[in-house]
Amino acid sequence: MNDQSESPAALSYWPRLGIVTGYWVYVTLSNILYANSMNAGLDAMSPERYFAPWDARVLQHVFLFPALTVSVWASLKIRWRPLWYALPMQLFIAMAFAVLGSPALEGALILLGHHDMKHMQSMGWSDWFSGTNLPLWLASATSMFLAYGFGVALVTGFSLFQRYTASQLQVAALEREFSAARLAALRMQLSPHTLFNLLHAIHGQIAWEPKAAQAMIVKLGDLLRRLLKAGERDFSTLADEMQFVKLYLELQQQRFADRLSVLIPNRESLPAVWVPSLILQPLVENAVVHGLAGHDGPVSVRVEAQLANEKLILRVVNTAAAVGGIGSGEGIGTRNVRERLAVQFGARATFSSRAAEGGVWCAEIHLPELRDAGASVS
Repeated sequence: MNDQSESPAALSYWPRLGIVTGYWVYVTLSNILYANSMNAGLDAMSPERYFAPWDARVLQHVFLFPALTVSVWASLKIRWRPLWYALPMQLFIAMAFAVLGSPALEGALILLGHHDMKHMQSMGWSDWFSGTNLPLWLASATSMFLAYGFGVALVTGFSLFQRYTASQLQVAALEREFSAARLAALRMQLSPHTLFNLLHAIHGQIAWEPKAAQAMIVKLGDLLRRLLKAGERDFSTLADEMQFVKLYLELQQQRFADRLSVLIPNRESLPAVWVPSLILQPLVENAVVHGLAGHDGPVSVRVEAQLANEKLILRVVNTAAAVGGIGSGEGIGTRNVRERLAVQFGARATFSSRAAEGGVWCAEIHLPELRDAGASVS
């Protein structure tokens, strides 16, 4: 046996055969019970048995089972479209199977030696369509036609269910692949965005403080290593995410030492949870860039993290200018945060940014408490 995966058609063969087999066993038992009950009712009127015995019924259905399997397989191959072609073909297969009922029963009676039955004597093919045999043949054909029809309906329903299930699995797989590709694109969008801002910060120091610029470049190398590592994965621990934020803010503090102050939670005080990689970075960048814009006063950036009711709340608060704050539309960073939360958590996560009391701007994320990065699937 080769190692290649079996096709969906091959995988569905055995379940379909099992359904056909189980259904045919049910039909066999139903016909035996019906014939026995009719014989019991007629015993009081006549000693002769007008319905074949149970062993002949069983052998008849054994003879018909291969024909049923082939007929159902042909029916599934033909399907029902186009109807003008499929319907006549389906009816032909059904009638071809139905007419085999009486010959199969006659063969079973002959093999088992039941020759004492009044209407079950060996005959030629032409005798089936003459005299009293024609109604018996029609009754048998009608019964087998209906039995075949129910069997085809059962297997067809199962096949449709299989196709529906397979399509749902395919759609789910495509959605996962799309989400992964979208998240990768969003992370790739963050990396150059952050890099350009940092290079711009260092450029402003080269002419005025070369030694400070050199120290910033060393920190930039560490930051970029973390940036590349974080950009390759969907989630990181909150402690790692906060360390990345700390490095970024330290770089900005070296440039704006006289204006910028930061407050970040200690690593030991942070809860042991997972967050989307680089989820805080664009909010911190906005806090610095837009907090410094529009005025010459001091700027404070505060990052907070807390757990409440199985929810993790991440908050970035910064002082903002009284006029021309950061609430006038969304930039790349905030749009990125919204999209990533929507892809990874759906309605279970929210993001908001607003002006708060005291002349500050607050960006806030609410997301599920993740003790395991694998528990993020919505």
